[in-house]
Amino acid sequence: MSNAPAAIKLVGVTIFMKLVYYSPSSYGGLADYAHKQANALVQSGVEVYFLCTHNYPVERGESYQVIPVLQEMKPGRKNLSRLSKVFHYCKVTLFNYRQLATYIEAHNIQAVLLGSYEEYLAPIWSGQFRNLARTGVVFGAIIHDPVRDFILGPRWWHRWSIASAYSFLREAFVHETIKLNTVRPMPLRTTVIPHGPYHFSDPGTTREQLRLEMKIPESAIVLLSFGHIRDEKNLDLALKAIADFPNIYLIVAGAPSSSTQRTLSFYQNLAEDLKISDRCRWEIGFVPADQVADLFNASDIVLLTYSAHFRSASGVLNTAVAYRRPCIASAGMSNLRSMVLKYNLGIFVEPDNWEAIRDGIQLMLGGIGEIKWEDYERDNCWSKNAEIIIKNFE
Repeated sequence: MSNAPAAIKLVGVTIFMKLVYYSPSSYGGLADYAHKQANALVQSGVEVYFLCTHNYPVERGESYQVIPVLQEMKPGRKNLSRLSKVFHYCKVTLFNYRQLATYIEAHNIQAVLLGSYEEYLAPIWSGQFRNLARTGVVFGAIIHDPVRDFILGPRWWHRWSIASAYSFLREAFVHETIKLNTVRPMPLRTTVIPHGPYHFSDPGTTREQLRLEMKIPESAIVLLSFGHIRDEKNLDLALKAIADFPNIYLIVAGAPSSSTQRTLSFYQNLAEDLKISDRCRWEIGFVPADQVADLFNASDIVLLTYSAHFRSASGVLNTAVAYRRPCIASAGMSNLRSMVLKYNLGIFVEPDNWEAIRDGIQLMLGGIGEIKWEDYERDNCWSKNAEIIIKNFE
């Protein structure tokens, strides 16, 4: 693929803005979000040049120009030492931001949207973007995780990094009203945008057939835990809650998050101890897009039992909406909490409490009333997301 901008022709759309979209994530929620958002921007009249890695999945109906010039953050070699992984991360991070700056300069780009905000190593790489901002380049970022309380290194470095990563931005886009902690005062405009729903595909097989293959009784109530397996999802608490319901089965679908998190065997051993392992199905690994619909089709309820430290939006919630599956959710003050409560998308329970999850399951089994699926999709669509971003960049 060419690295130079090429005209993007979309029937019936007037192109009036060129924008570079920076998306170093090849897979997962950030990559799915970036794909949907970039397509919506093109549909709204923006010429989008999408900087990504060579591993970024294409042929998903993208109408933006794919520019695969970034390096993959995940090391190609396995069994690297911790020091080698840190070195690889630092090298790739600095390389990718340099690629972004070079592309902006080479093609005279005036609008740049970062697919996510990250502060790591920002005191080293942010200066080039402050210089570009002084020449009139407008930078915005999607702030998926607005509370940056994970401290890497000394606190003074953490605070400097946060300030540096915000220092060149004019636009910050969030999914819930919040006052961002930028460490020091900055001329930064913070705007709430909706998180649109995801619909990957239609099911490739029937609900009955998939349950038969997974050895799940048709009469069972099936809960689905979807996405990366990480501590803040409280899967251990959900397992404890499920033990009280002999007709409930659980599908865990996703890949372990990292070596610093609880291992898969921790959860599997817990299921054994609770005597519910026969009711758990472990679909471990990256879930291809064409299999997502089958998993949601086979399930009845989606588990989103995050800890109180989770204060973001949920891509899994927006997938559940597309497939009309209610959820049992918990989190801190967040878009996830607001959306579940406002549109009655399921049961919201106290975070970090297995008994609350148990009680939430009992309430769900009793019926939760009208779920406002259509209202949610009307108010939280990708076209509105793009419309707000374009307005702010004008």
